[in-house]
Amino acid sequence: MPVIEVKELVKRYKDIEAVRGISFKVEEGEIFGFLGPNGAGKTTVINILSTLLKPTSGEVFLGGFNVVKQPGEVRKSIGLVFQDTTLDEHLTAWENLYFHALLYGVNREIRKERIERALKMVELENRKRDLVKTFSGGMKRRLEIARGFLHYPKVLFLDEPTVGLDPQTRNHIWKYIRELREKENITIFLTTHYMDEAENCDRIAIIDHGVIVAEGTTEELKRQVGGDVITFATDYQSDAALFIKKEFGIEAKVVDNKVVFEAENGEELIPLLVSRFKRNIKSISLRRPTLDDVFLKITGRALRDETVDLKEQMRMRRRARRRR
Repeated sequence: MPVIEVKELVKRYKDIEAVRGISFKVEEGEIFGFLGPNGAGKTTVINILSTLLKPTSGEVFLGGFNVVKQPGEVRKSIGLVFQDTTLDEHLTAWENLYFHALLYGVNREIRKERIERALKMVELENRKRDLVKTFSGGMKRRLEIARGFLHYPKVLFLDEPTVGLDPQTRNHIWKYIRELREKENITIFLTTHYMDEAENCDRIAIIDHGVIVAEGTTEELKRQVGGDVITFATDYQSDAALFIKKEFGIEAKVVDNKVVFEAENGEELIPLLVSRFKRNIKSISLRRPTLDDVFLKITGRALRDETVDLKEQMRMRRRARRRR
């Protein structure tokens, strides 16, 4: 039985449909990634799953409990790390964890051991008596993850767990996430807009404008791209795209002022392209497909293009609130 089951989930805010009838399942012990641009509906879904928001329609179950009809049972079964810090910065690391243990009813006989173990896993045992306000952003994130699994939940939700962190700290956070899954068999459900970060997941659902547009393992998704990814720069992008279509029968896109297309046996095609395209080619490269390429193929645009759409969505939401 899946630990999370979502059926035809819809969430509307007046005239804005943030989530549009999505369905998916998450198996016990998985690291499941919800991947998509800002404003795609990721946080809305995680808020519904964690009982912080009620769906407009559809059914959602976590650990066999209905999130609408049995929210208390669901809350006992989950841990949650928000995008923004919710730590009390005027308390020490130990005090933050102790207060959380009290709230979740962790037995007093094992409370101290649990706290010590959690601090050790995230390498903060030497800072446990320090005020959280003295911590760096990465240290605060590690402490929040420790707090999230302190009561051994069935599912730990991580909403953009490494946003704003430097690459080294992000790698450390992922080390803790993998250790947590391996040692405690906790299901990890995370949202992210970092494509490279999603590579750490067992399975991924890509959400765009409130709809799941693809789902599977990273390798399954990458196979949708269909070959090597060739990128080249030229001052004649439109002409190049038409040339590639006419000469090789391949559809090409212009992304960030570069021509991008997919081809089997790309190493053999590049010399032909260079010799036959009679305009200047500034540079050319070949690589294996990434999740960025999957998103581009499915949606027709790069992930970072959505930053403008997010601003427009915020304006739409403000207008909707004024009409209430």
